[in-house]
Amino acid sequence: MIAKLIIATLLTGIISGFFITFYEMLITFTSRLLFMGDPFKTIPVLPAWYLYLVPTLAIFFVNYLISKDKYIREYGLTEIADSVSQNKMIINVKTLILKIVASTLSVSSGFAIGTEGPSAGMGAMVAYQIHRLFNLPTMLIKMMISVGASSGIAAIFVSPLTGIVFSIENIAYQFIKQYIGYVILSSVLAFSVSVKFLDSISFHNSLGKSVDYHQIVPMLIFIPFITFFIYLYLFLKKRLLHMIDLEIFKKFHALRNVLFSLIGGGVIGTILLIEPRAAFSGKEIVIHLINDSDSISVYFIFLIIILRIVGTSVSLYANAVGGLFLPLMSIGALVGYGYGEVLTFYSHFPFEPFFYAAVGAAVFMGVVMKLPLTAVVLSLELTFDYNILVATGVSVVLVSYITGLQFNIRRKYITQTQEPPEKLPENT
Repeated sequence: MIAKLIIATLLTGIISGFFITFYEMLITFTSRLLFMGDPFKTIPVLPAWYLYLVPTLAIFFVNYLISKDKYIREYGLTEIADSVSQNKMIINVKTLILKIVASTLSVSSGFAIGTEGPSAGMGAMVAYQIHRLFNLPTMLIKMMISVGASSGIAAIFVSPLTGIVFSIENIAYQFIKQYIGYVILSSVLAFSVSVKFLDSISFHNSLGKSVDYHQIVPMLIFIPFITFFIYLYLFLKKRLLHMIDLEIFKKFHALRNVLFSLIGGGVIGTILLIEPRAAFSGKEIVIHLINDSDSISVYFIFLIIILRIVGTSVSLYANAVGGLFLPLMSIGALVGYGYGEVLTFYSHFPFEPFFYAAVGAAVFMGVVMKLPLTAVVLSLELTFDYNILVATGVSVVLVSYITGLQFNIRRKYITQTQEPPEKLPENT
Protein backbone atom coordinates (compact mmCIF):
# COMPACT_ATOMS: atom_id res chain seq x y z
CA MET A 1 0.00 0.00 0.00
CA ILE A 2 2.81 2.42 0.88
CA ALA A 3 4.48 1.80 -2.49
CA LYS A 4 1.19 2.47 -4.32
CA LEU A 5 0.68 5.69 -2.37
CA ILE A 6 4.17 6.93 -3.20
CA ILE A 7 3.74 6.17 -6.91
CA ALA A 8 0.25 7.76 -6.91
CA THR A 9 1.69 10.85 -5.22
CA LEU A 10 4.55 11.08 -7.71
CA LEU A 11 2.13 10.93 -10.63
CA THR A 12 -0.23 13.46 -9.03
CA GLY A 13 2.55 16.00 -8.50
CA ILE A 14 4.04 15.65 -11.98
CA ILE A 15 0.75 15.57 -13.89
CA SER A 16 -0.69 18.45 -11.86
CA GLY A 17 2.44 20.50 -12.55
CA PHE A 18 2.04 20.07 -16.31
CA PHE A 19 -1.73 20.67 -16.16
CA ILE A 20 -1.32 23.94 -14.25
CA THR A 21 1.51 25.11 -16.52
CA PHE A 22 -0.69 24.47 -19.57
CA TYR A 23 -3.61 26.23 -17.85
CA GLU A 24 -1.58 29.37 -17.07
CA MET A 25 -0.18 29.53 -20.59
CA LEU A 26 -3.65 28.99 -22.06
CA ILE A 27 -4.96 31.98 -20.09
CA THR A 28 -2.16 34.20 -21.42
CA PHE A 29 -2.80 33.05 -25.00
CA THR A 30 -6.59 33.47 -24.73
CA SER A 31 -6.28 36.91 -23.16
CA ARG A 32 -4.05 38.09 -25.98
CA LEU A 33 -6.43 36.56 -28.51
CA LEU A 34 -9.54 38.22 -27.04
CA PHE A 35 -7.93 41.65 -26.73
CA MET A 36 -5.75 41.42 -29.87
CA GLY A 37 -2.43 41.59 -28.05
CA ASP A 38 -1.19 42.51 -24.57
CA PRO A 39 -4.45 43.60 -22.84
CA PHE A 40 -2.78 46.39 -20.88
CA LYS A 41 -1.52 47.91 -24.13
CA THR A 42 -4.42 47.21 -26.49
CA ILE A 43 -7.46 47.85 -24.25
CA PRO A 44 -6.97 51.67 -24.25
CA VAL A 45 -7.27 51.73 -28.05
CA LEU A 46 -10.09 49.20 -28.46
CA PRO A 47 -13.66 50.49 -28.94
CA ALA A 48 -15.84 50.73 -25.83
CA TRP A 49 -18.53 48.41 -27.21
CA TYR A 50 -15.90 45.69 -27.67
CA LEU A 51 -14.73 45.98 -24.05
CA TYR A 52 -18.32 45.34 -22.91
CA LEU A 53 -18.94 42.59 -25.43
CA VAL A 54 -15.96 40.36 -24.53
CA PRO A 55 -16.66 39.83 -20.78
CA THR A 56 -20.43 39.66 -21.33
CA LEU A 57 -20.24 36.92 -23.98
CA ALA A 58 -17.55 35.11 -21.99
CA ILE A 59 -19.58 34.97 -18.77
CA PHE A 60 -22.73 33.91 -20.65
CA PHE A 61 -20.78 30.99 -22.12
CA VAL A 62 -19.30 30.13 -18.71
CA ASN A 63 -22.80 30.01 -17.22
CA TYR A 64 -23.93 27.83 -20.12
CA LEU A 65 -21.12 25.38 -19.32
CA ILE A 66 -22.11 25.42 -15.64
CA SER A 67 -25.69 24.59 -16.63
CA LYS A 68 -24.33 21.50 -18.41
CA ASP A 69 -21.98 20.43 -15.61
CA LYS A 70 -22.49 22.07 -12.20
CA TYR A 71 -19.26 20.59 -10.86
CA ILE A 72 -17.08 23.01 -12.83
CA ARG A 73 -18.07 25.74 -10.36
CA GLU A 74 -15.78 26.58 -7.45
CA TYR A 75 -16.60 24.38 -4.48
CA GLY A 76 -14.69 24.14 -1.23
CA LEU A 77 -12.06 21.41 -1.21
CA THR A 78 -13.46 19.93 1.99
CA GLU A 79 -16.93 19.83 0.45
CA ILE A 80 -15.56 18.17 -2.68
CA ALA A 81 -13.79 15.51 -0.61
CA ASP A 82 -16.88 14.82 1.51
CA SER A 83 -19.19 14.64 -1.50
CA VAL A 84 -16.88 12.32 -3.45
CA SER A 85 -16.33 9.99 -0.49
CA GLN A 86 -20.12 9.81 0.05
CA ASN A 87 -20.76 9.08 -3.65
CA LYS A 88 -22.62 12.37 -4.10
CA MET A 89 -20.16 13.75 -6.61
CA ILE A 90 -18.39 12.25 -9.61
CA ILE A 91 -15.28 13.95 -10.99
CA ASN A 92 -14.43 12.89 -14.54
CA VAL A 93 -12.07 14.02 -17.29
CA LYS A 94 -14.87 15.92 -19.03
CA THR A 95 -15.45 18.00 -15.90
CA LEU A 96 -11.72 18.73 -15.68
CA ILE A 97 -11.59 19.96 -19.28
CA LEU A 98 -14.72 22.07 -18.92
CA LYS A 99 -13.35 23.60 -15.72
CA ILE A 100 -10.18 24.63 -17.55
CA VAL A 101 -12.23 26.18 -20.38
CA ALA A 102 -14.62 28.01 -18.04
CA SER A 103 -11.85 29.37 -15.83
CA THR A 104 -9.69 30.38 -18.80
CA LEU A 105 -12.58 32.36 -20.29
CA SER A 106 -13.39 33.97 -16.93
CA VAL A 107 -9.86 35.13 -16.18
CA SER A 108 -8.77 36.05 -19.72
CA SER A 109 -11.89 38.13 -20.43
CA GLY A 110 -11.11 40.45 -17.52
CA PHE A 111 -13.08 39.12 -14.56
CA ALA A 112 -11.34 39.89 -11.28
CA ILE A 113 -10.88 36.34 -10.08
CA GLY A 114 -7.75 34.27 -9.53
CA THR A 115 -6.27 31.10 -10.94
CA GLU A 116 -5.51 29.30 -7.68
CA GLY A 117 -9.07 28.05 -7.08
CA PRO A 118 -9.29 26.19 -10.39
CA SER A 119 -5.66 25.10 -9.95
CA ALA A 120 -6.43 23.50 -6.58
CA GLY A 121 -9.57 21.98 -8.09
CA MET A 122 -7.67 20.63 -11.10
CA GLY A 123 -5.05 19.12 -8.83
CA ALA A 124 -7.82 17.52 -6.77
CA MET A 125 -9.45 16.13 -9.92
CA VAL A 126 -6.15 14.68 -11.15
CA ALA A 127 -5.59 13.09 -7.73
CA TYR A 128 -9.11 11.64 -7.75
CA GLN A 129 -8.56 10.00 -11.15
CA ILE A 130 -5.25 8.55 -9.96
CA HIS A 131 -6.99 7.32 -6.81
CA ARG A 132 -9.45 5.42 -9.02
CA LEU A 133 -6.68 4.18 -11.33
CA PHE A 134 -4.75 2.66 -8.42
CA ASN A 135 -7.96 1.39 -6.79
CA LEU A 136 -7.00 2.93 -3.45
CA PRO A 137 -9.34 2.60 -0.42
CA THR A 138 -12.24 5.05 -0.14
CA MET A 139 -10.86 6.29 3.18
CA LEU A 140 -7.89 7.79 1.28
CA ILE A 141 -9.99 10.03 -1.00
CA LYS A 142 -9.63 13.05 1.29
CA MET A 143 -5.90 12.50 1.58
CA MET A 144 -5.47 12.22 -2.20
CA ILE A 145 -7.56 15.34 -2.80
CA SER A 146 -5.33 17.15 -0.29
CA VAL A 147 -2.29 15.94 -2.23
CA GLY A 148 -3.78 17.14 -5.52
CA ALA A 149 -4.89 20.51 -4.15
CA SER A 150 -1.47 21.24 -2.68
CA SER A 151 0.10 20.33 -6.03
CA GLY A 152 -2.16 22.78 -7.84
CA ILE A 153 -1.42 25.65 -5.45
CA ALA A 154 2.33 24.93 -5.40
CA ALA A 155 2.40 24.94 -9.21
CA ILE A 156 0.31 28.06 -9.87
CA PHE A 157 2.20 30.12 -7.26
CA VAL A 158 5.54 28.47 -8.11
CA SER A 159 5.75 28.14 -4.33
CA PRO A 160 5.97 24.69 -2.69
CA LEU A 161 5.60 25.78 0.96
CA THR A 162 2.46 27.78 0.19
CA GLY A 163 0.93 24.73 -1.47
CA ILE A 164 1.74 22.51 1.50
CA VAL A 165 0.37 24.92 4.14
CA PHE A 166 -2.70 25.76 2.04
CA SER A 167 -3.58 22.07 1.85
CA ILE A 168 -3.04 21.54 5.58
CA GLU A 169 -5.07 24.59 6.58
CA ASN A 170 -7.95 23.79 4.22
CA ILE A 171 -8.44 20.07 4.36
CA ALA A 172 -5.53 17.97 5.52
CA TYR A 173 -5.04 19.15 9.10
CA GLN A 174 -6.53 15.94 10.52
CA PHE A 175 -4.12 13.92 8.39
CA ILE A 176 -0.93 15.82 9.22
CA LYS A 177 0.84 13.14 11.25
CA GLN A 178 -0.09 10.29 8.95
CA TYR A 179 -0.02 11.72 5.43
CA ILE A 180 1.95 15.00 5.41
CA GLY A 181 4.84 13.31 3.60
CA TYR A 182 2.70 12.69 0.54
CA VAL A 183 1.49 16.30 0.49
CA ILE A 184 5.09 17.53 0.62
CA LEU A 185 6.16 15.15 -2.14
CA SER A 186 3.39 16.17 -4.55
CA SER A 187 3.84 19.91 -3.87
CA VAL A 188 7.58 19.83 -4.45
CA LEU A 189 7.19 17.83 -7.67
CA ALA A 190 4.46 20.11 -9.05
CA PHE A 191 6.61 23.14 -8.17
CA SER A 192 9.61 21.55 -9.91
CA VAL A 193 7.61 21.32 -13.13
CA SER A 194 6.01 24.77 -13.04
CA VAL A 195 9.17 26.66 -12.05
CA LYS A 196 10.63 25.80 -15.47
CA PHE A 197 7.78 27.52 -17.30
CA LEU A 198 6.07 30.04 -15.01
CA ASP A 199 7.20 33.13 -13.10
CA SER A 200 6.70 33.30 -9.36
CA ILE A 201 5.72 36.32 -7.27
CA SER A 202 8.97 37.37 -5.60
CA PHE A 203 9.97 40.31 -3.43
CA HIS A 204 13.26 41.84 -4.62
CA ASN A 205 13.69 44.33 -1.79
CA SER A 206 13.96 41.89 1.11
CA LEU A 207 16.01 42.94 4.14
CA GLY A 208 16.49 39.31 5.14
CA LYS A 209 16.94 38.32 8.77
CA SER A 210 17.41 41.80 10.22
CA VAL A 211 14.49 43.23 12.17
CA ASP A 212 13.77 46.98 12.27
CA TYR A 213 11.90 47.79 15.49
CA HIS A 214 11.08 51.29 14.23
CA GLN A 215 8.33 49.66 12.17
CA ILE A 216 6.22 48.83 15.24
CA VAL A 217 4.30 52.13 15.37
CA PRO A 218 3.46 52.42 11.65
CA MET A 219 2.43 48.75 11.59
CA LEU A 220 0.04 49.30 14.51
CA ILE A 221 -1.48 52.21 12.58
CA PHE A 222 -1.75 49.98 9.50
CA ILE A 223 -4.04 47.52 11.31
CA PRO A 224 -7.15 49.77 11.46
CA PHE A 225 -6.30 51.12 7.99
CA ILE A 226 -6.46 47.73 6.25
CA THR A 227 -9.38 46.65 8.47
CA PHE A 228 -11.46 49.47 6.97
CA PHE A 229 -10.96 48.13 3.43
CA ILE A 230 -11.66 44.56 4.49
CA TYR A 231 -14.91 45.82 6.02
CA LEU A 232 -15.70 47.58 2.74
CA TYR A 233 -15.07 44.44 0.69
CA LEU A 234 -17.09 42.20 3.02
CA PHE A 235 -19.95 44.70 3.23
CA LEU A 236 -20.23 44.87 -0.54
CA LYS A 237 -20.03 41.11 -1.04
CA LYS A 238 -21.77 39.71 2.04
CA ARG A 239 -24.34 42.43 2.65
CA LEU A 240 -25.11 44.48 -0.46
CA LEU A 241 -24.71 41.95 -3.28
CA HIS A 242 -26.08 39.12 -1.15
CA MET A 243 -29.17 41.23 -0.46
CA ILE A 244 -29.58 41.94 -4.16
CA ASP A 245 -29.20 38.25 -4.93
CA LEU A 246 -31.69 37.06 -2.31
CA GLU A 247 -34.19 39.90 -2.09
CA ILE A 248 -34.27 41.96 -5.27
CA PHE A 249 -33.86 38.96 -7.60
CA LYS A 250 -36.21 36.76 -5.58
CA LYS A 251 -38.96 37.15 -8.16
CA PHE A 252 -36.55 36.46 -11.01
CA HIS A 253 -34.87 33.36 -9.60
CA ALA A 254 -35.06 31.51 -12.92
CA LEU A 255 -33.23 34.38 -14.62
CA ARG A 256 -30.71 34.87 -11.82
CA ASN A 257 -27.64 33.78 -13.82
CA VAL A 258 -28.72 35.77 -16.88
CA LEU A 259 -29.19 38.95 -14.85
CA PHE A 260 -25.89 38.58 -12.98
CA SER A 261 -24.11 37.77 -16.25
CA LEU A 262 -25.37 41.04 -17.70
CA ILE A 263 -24.37 42.90 -14.52
CA GLY A 264 -20.98 41.17 -14.47
CA GLY A 265 -20.25 41.89 -18.12
CA GLY A 266 -21.33 45.51 -17.70
CA VAL A 267 -19.24 46.07 -14.56
CA ILE A 268 -16.09 44.42 -15.95
CA GLY A 269 -16.49 46.25 -19.26
CA THR A 270 -16.70 49.55 -17.38
CA ILE A 271 -13.63 48.69 -15.31
CA LEU A 272 -11.68 47.81 -18.48
CA LEU A 273 -12.73 51.14 -19.92
CA ILE A 274 -11.64 53.09 -16.82
CA GLU A 275 -8.44 51.21 -15.90
CA PRO A 276 -7.49 47.78 -17.37
CA ARG A 277 -5.10 47.01 -14.49
CA ALA A 278 -8.09 46.95 -12.12
CA ALA A 279 -9.41 43.88 -13.94
CA PHE A 280 -8.03 40.34 -14.45
CA SER A 281 -6.50 38.22 -11.67
CA GLY A 282 -4.26 40.92 -10.17
CA LYS A 283 -0.98 39.01 -10.29
CA GLU A 284 0.73 41.73 -12.32
CA ILE A 285 -0.34 44.36 -9.79
CA VAL A 286 1.06 42.39 -6.85
CA ILE A 287 4.43 41.84 -8.57
CA HIS A 288 4.65 45.50 -9.58
CA LEU A 289 3.71 46.95 -6.20
CA ILE A 290 6.03 44.83 -4.06
CA ASN A 291 9.05 45.35 -6.32
CA ASP A 292 8.77 48.73 -8.06
CA SER A 293 10.44 51.65 -6.31
CA ASP A 294 8.74 54.26 -8.54
CA SER A 295 6.17 56.37 -6.72
CA ILE A 296 2.56 55.88 -7.79
CA SER A 297 -0.21 58.46 -7.39
CA VAL A 298 -2.30 57.93 -4.25
CA TYR A 299 -5.42 58.86 -6.21
CA PHE A 300 -4.60 56.21 -8.82
CA ILE A 301 -3.97 53.57 -6.13
CA PHE A 302 -7.28 54.11 -4.33
CA LEU A 303 -9.19 54.27 -7.61
CA ILE A 304 -7.93 50.79 -8.49
CA ILE A 305 -8.70 49.55 -4.95
CA ILE A 306 -12.36 50.51 -5.29
CA LEU A 307 -12.58 49.12 -8.83
CA ARG A 308 -11.01 45.81 -7.79
CA ILE A 309 -13.26 45.45 -4.75
CA VAL A 310 -16.32 46.01 -6.94
CA GLY A 311 -14.96 43.84 -9.77
CA THR A 312 -14.04 40.92 -7.54
CA SER A 313 -17.37 40.92 -5.71
CA VAL A 314 -19.45 41.12 -8.89
CA SER A 315 -17.30 38.47 -10.61
CA LEU A 316 -18.16 35.96 -7.89
CA TYR A 317 -21.88 36.58 -8.15
CA ALA A 318 -21.75 36.38 -11.94
CA ASN A 319 -20.40 32.79 -11.61
CA ALA A 320 -16.95 33.54 -13.03
CA VAL A 321 -14.92 30.37 -12.43
CA GLY A 322 -11.85 31.24 -10.41
CA GLY A 323 -10.44 31.70 -6.94
CA LEU A 324 -10.11 34.52 -4.42
CA PHE A 325 -6.46 34.11 -3.45
CA LEU A 326 -4.86 36.40 -6.06
CA PRO A 327 -7.64 39.01 -6.26
CA LEU A 328 -7.57 39.44 -2.49
CA MET A 329 -3.77 39.65 -2.53
CA SER A 330 -3.96 42.35 -5.19
CA ILE A 331 -6.45 44.41 -3.17
CA GLY A 332 -4.30 44.04 -0.06
CA ALA A 333 -1.15 45.00 -1.96
CA LEU A 334 -2.88 48.12 -3.26
CA VAL A 335 -4.13 49.04 0.22
CA GLY A 336 -0.67 48.51 1.69
CA TYR A 337 1.03 50.51 -1.03
CA GLY A 338 -1.47 53.34 -0.65
CA TYR A 339 -0.88 53.37 3.10
CA GLY A 340 2.88 53.51 2.54
CA GLU A 341 2.52 56.45 0.16
CA VAL A 342 0.32 58.37 2.60
CA LEU A 343 2.63 57.54 5.53
CA THR A 344 5.83 58.66 3.79
CA PHE A 345 4.17 61.85 2.52
CA TYR A 346 2.58 63.01 5.79
CA SER A 347 5.09 61.70 8.35
CA HIS A 348 8.79 61.28 9.01
CA PHE A 349 8.69 57.46 8.76
CA PRO A 350 11.32 56.47 6.15
CA PHE A 351 9.62 53.27 4.98
CA GLU A 352 8.92 52.34 1.40
CA PRO A 353 5.38 51.65 0.16
CA PHE A 354 6.32 48.27 -1.32
CA PHE A 355 6.98 46.96 2.21
CA TYR A 356 3.35 47.54 3.17
CA ALA A 357 2.23 46.19 -0.21
CA ALA A 358 3.78 42.83 0.68
CA VAL A 359 2.22 42.82 4.15
CA GLY A 360 -1.16 43.99 2.88
CA ALA A 361 -1.28 41.30 0.19
CA ALA A 362 -0.79 38.49 2.73
CA VAL A 363 -3.04 39.98 5.43
CA PHE A 364 -6.02 40.78 3.18
CA MET A 365 -5.99 37.24 1.76
CA GLY A 366 -5.37 35.59 5.13
CA VAL A 367 -8.21 37.41 6.91
CA VAL A 368 -10.91 37.14 4.22
CA MET A 369 -10.13 33.50 3.38
CA LYS A 370 -9.46 32.68 7.03
CA LEU A 371 -6.04 31.24 6.22
CA PRO A 372 -3.70 32.94 8.72
CA LEU A 373 -1.00 30.27 8.61
CA THR A 374 -0.97 30.29 4.80
CA ALA A 375 -0.67 34.09 4.89
CA VAL A 376 2.34 33.99 7.21
CA VAL A 377 4.12 31.26 5.22
CA LEU A 378 3.31 33.01 1.94
CA SER A 379 4.80 36.28 3.18
CA LEU A 380 7.96 34.46 4.29
CA GLU A 381 8.40 32.41 1.13
CA LEU A 382 7.80 35.35 -1.22
CA THR A 383 9.98 37.87 0.60
CA PHE A 384 12.41 36.00 2.89
CA ASP A 385 12.12 39.10 5.10
CA TYR A 386 11.65 38.71 8.86
CA ASN A 387 10.20 42.23 9.11
CA ILE A 388 7.36 41.29 6.78
CA LEU A 389 6.92 37.94 8.51
CA VAL A 390 6.46 39.59 11.92
CA ALA A 391 4.21 42.34 10.54
CA THR A 392 2.02 39.82 8.72
CA GLY A 393 1.75 37.51 11.72
CA VAL A 394 0.67 40.27 14.11
CA SER A 395 -1.66 41.99 11.63
CA VAL A 396 -3.46 38.90 10.33
CA VAL A 397 -4.39 37.78 13.86
CA LEU A 398 -5.51 41.20 15.15
CA VAL A 399 -7.36 42.16 11.96
CA SER A 400 -9.09 38.76 11.94
CA TYR A 401 -10.32 39.40 15.48
CA ILE A 402 -11.56 42.93 14.70
CA THR A 403 -13.26 41.81 11.47
CA GLY A 404 -14.90 38.89 13.25
CA LEU A 405 -16.77 41.33 15.49
CA GLN A 406 -18.95 42.38 12.55
CA PHE A 407 -18.69 39.57 9.98
CA ASN A 408 -19.00 35.81 10.34
CA ILE A 409 -16.20 34.65 8.07
CA ARG A 410 -16.17 30.93 7.44
CA ARG A 411 -13.33 29.01 5.81
CA LYS A 412 -15.12 27.81 2.71
CA TYR A 413 -13.19 27.86 -0.54
CA ILE A 414 -16.23 28.58 -2.69
CA THR A 415 -16.88 31.55 -4.93
CA GLN A 416 -20.57 31.23 -5.74
CA THR A 417 -23.54 32.11 -3.56
CA GLN A 418 -26.01 29.57 -4.84
CA GLU A 419 -26.34 26.26 -3.06
CA PRO A 420 -25.95 23.31 -5.42
CA PRO A 421 -28.26 20.30 -5.18
CA GLU A 422 -25.91 18.52 -2.76
CA LYS A 423 -26.52 21.27 -0.17
CA LEU A 424 -22.91 22.30 -0.07
CA PRO A 425 -22.41 25.44 2.07
CA GLU A 426 -22.36 28.82 0.43
CA ASN A 427 -19.28 30.96 -0.07
CA THR A 428 -17.31 32.96 2.46
